[in-house]
Amino acid sequence: MRIKKTLAVIAGVVVIGGLGFVGVKMGYNASQSGDFQAPEPAAMTGKTAIERGKYLALAGDCVACHTAPGGGKPFAGGYGLNTPFGTIYATNITPDKETGIGGWTDQQFINAVRNGKGINGENLYPAMPYNVYAKVSDQDLKDIKAYLNTVPAVHYDGPKTDLPFPYNIRLMMFGWNLLFLNTAPFEADPAQSAEWNRGAYLVEGLGHCTSCHTAKNPLGGDNFGVHLQGGELQGWFAPEITGNIRQGLGDWSNDEIVQYLKTGANARTVASGPMAEAVTNSLQHLSDSDLHAIAVYLKSLPGSKDKSAPLAANSAMANGKALYADNCAACHQNSGEGVRNMVPALKGNNGVQASQPTNILHVLMNGAQGAATLSNPTSADMPEFGWKMTDQQMADASTYIRNAWGNQASAVSKDDVAKARKTQEGAAALHNPAP
Repeated sequence: MRIKKTLAVIAGVVVIGGLGFVGVKMGYNASQSGDFQAPEPAAMTGKTAIERGKYLALAGDCVACHTAPGGGKPFAGGYGLNTPFGTIYATNITPDKETGIGGWTDQQFINAVRNGKGINGENLYPAMPYNVYAKVSDQDLKDIKAYLNTVPAVHYDGPKTDLPFPYNIRLMMFGWNLLFLNTAPFEADPAQSAEWNRGAYLVEGLGHCTSCHTAKNPLGGDNFGVHLQGGELQGWFAPEITGNIRQGLGDWSNDEIVQYLKTGANARTVASGPMAEAVTNSLQHLSDSDLHAIAVYLKSLPGSKDKSAPLAANSAMANGKALYADNCAACHQNSGEGVRNMVPALKGNNGVQASQPTNILHVLMNGAQGAATLSNPTSADMPEFGWKMTDQQMADASTYIRNAWGNQASAVSKDDVAKARKTQEGAAALHNPAP
């Protein structure tokens, strides 16, 4: 069986590599111009290139991936992204001329960010989301580069990406790009409002929401049929953010979405995990007008079809109810309504009712810390229960929470919990290496 799998992978590499060469022969152009006028709010008028670039770098959350955990210097690289193909390390993007991008021209920077091409012409791995940054305008990228030129230069040559064979063959990216890289610039929809188009530009471009919230196919490309309908990411599940009523944002008001993105909390839920980091590092710094534009755009998107049905009374629900009463109700209340802006409501929670139970298991096992923002500096902690609950107890508690108070979602099994433990232990080992 292992031999067959290896042969299948190698065959896939050959096919993908061959497709890449075919793409080049047929005139595939990864440097299509992004010289267009991006939808821009009035608040950006009159700002300098550096001021605009700082705002845009915050919108793109560049610091998140390009800063090593545990006190790494901002933008100096060293962060390891755990992918199904191995660990990919983000690089130094400070203006250091030897280890950073200090010697890069604007065009070289654009080629890397939007076309996935390194300074020496090497193919970058799409863990750097150039497939979505392709929608960002030349001017916005030049402004980001102008801002990055002003951050403190750090001489740091971090860990190198060294994927196992055959994924270490960067030539494969020719084929990947042919299949999944659309270099067409962003085009405003004349049938939609200026606000909707601004939201679309941010979500589909710099915000790179699809990188987390869209499921990936076996080759690591976006699954086009489930756009922004949720995806697995390093032990978390980025939930659906479309107009779906139950699992998405369809039941949220625009103001509730803005409050959540700005503060990390609203009456419905509290951001945790990677989303809390996105709020802290990026979204809290965006203007209210941009956040409102994002809300307008997201709510307009067609969502997944809700196939869930209420679970009948069974032993898992009964056991889960007892576990919830003993361990959860003190904070989340017996009604599941939580505490506004502090303890997330579980009743009607779209993340709780997601197609995958990943997040609820992650939080139960490891606890969680809400987003810390300027407008909400004190966030509540969720204690961990992984040490206390068995896999079966955690499965029962999760099943109950996903189906109580009118919620509807699939049951959670003991095997689901065991799988989640293994995944999260691997992610923890990557980002908290032994001394």
